[in-house]
Amino acid sequence: MRNLLLVAVAGSALLVACSKPDVAPDPVRAVRTITVAAQSAGGTAEYAGEVRARTESRLGFRVGGKIVRRNAELGSTVKAGQVLAQLDAQDLRLGQDSARAGLVAAQANFDLAQADFRRFKELLDKGFISSAELERRDTTLKAARAQLDQAKVQSSVQGNAAGYASLVAGASGVITSIDAEPGMVVAAGTPVLRLAHDGPRDVVFSVPEDRVALIKAMAAQPGAFKVRLWGEGAEPLPATVREIAASADPVTRTFLVKADIGRAAAVRLGQTATVLVAMPQAPGVAKLPLSALKEEQGRTMVWLVDRNTMTVKLQPVQFAGADGNDAVVSAGLSPGQVVVTAGVHVLTPGQKVKFYVDPGAPAVASAVAPAVASAAVAAPASAPAAVTAK
Repeated sequence: MRNLLLVAVAGSALLVACSKPDVAPDPVRAVRTITVAAQSAGGTAEYAGEVRARTESRLGFRVGGKIVRRNAELGSTVKAGQVLAQLDAQDLRLGQDSARAGLVAAQANFDLAQADFRRFKELLDKGFISSAELERRDTTLKAARAQLDQAKVQSSVQGNAAGYASLVAGASGVITSIDAEPGMVVAAGTPVLRLAHDGPRDVVFSVPEDRVALIKAMAAQPGAFKVRLWGEGAEPLPATVREIAASADPVTRTFLVKADIGRAAAVRLGQTATVLVAMPQAPGVAKLPLSALKEEQGRTMVWLVDRNTMTVKLQPVQFAGADGNDAVVSAGLSPGQVVVTAGVHVLTPGQKVKFYVDPGAPAVASAVAPAVASAAVAAPASAPAAVTAK
């Protein structure tokens, strides 16, 4: 009997151990929230750019040959007329000598033909020859004159070619690239050096395809563009849009924009800069902390709090850009809705929540909805507040 009792007790204990435990209810999470308020937003869009020279030339020899000397280094400041590189000019000098010899021969042939024409003209005047013979001498003289003119031109061409053995700077500026070294044999026109001319500077930056129309519209507004140099504590420099590319870059699908900043003394070539674009006011947008956004299946979502049931649900929104630590939402929200601003990645649809109360705040705050967010200036719905493109 005792054994049967032990078996029954053990079986009961085993059944209790194997039974499924009760599921604990989801905890009621305290969440930080903000109440959506309609705002009128403008703000400033930022694009990363690079300082470049207004005019930048790729210099090359006008004749082919072997480079024997390069007188300029990367970053060198050069003056107009300065010799930057030199070709082996031996063959060019030989060609020049040959052209000079041809000129001397043509000159001698012309002098002989001219003398013959004079003698035969005197003979014609005395009646010793016919006019046909004089015409032949005249034709010979004309041919000799044409050959002399050709020899003069050829000699000039060969003389210029010998002078082209020296690569001369056409303007003052800075050497920004070296594409050939001494010992290399280059063809005519092959780039050897790149020269950034002294003068106005441009800040070059890229904008996405959907922002080109807006940039064109803002380019007509005085003072809409400013440039802030990285690493400089000076005030932003005024800029004007000088050129917008007619077609998109085939790789980045962005449009290149050039903004003129004039002859700023503190600007260095290649320096990184930020282009600031003042955007027009755009009413009907909402501004939320970036922490309120959540990516779900390729869409931007926020958590909305139902005041009646104190539960949360996901709401798709249209993200229009960022302004510092705040996000600009152009669609998907209505004034008065309560949005969760922290802990969005640990919530589930229908989960019970409660409003977070700062320990230092009055206790009455826990029983009311969060305060309406104060209006603030944000980036417009039509343009991102910060775009990085090179």
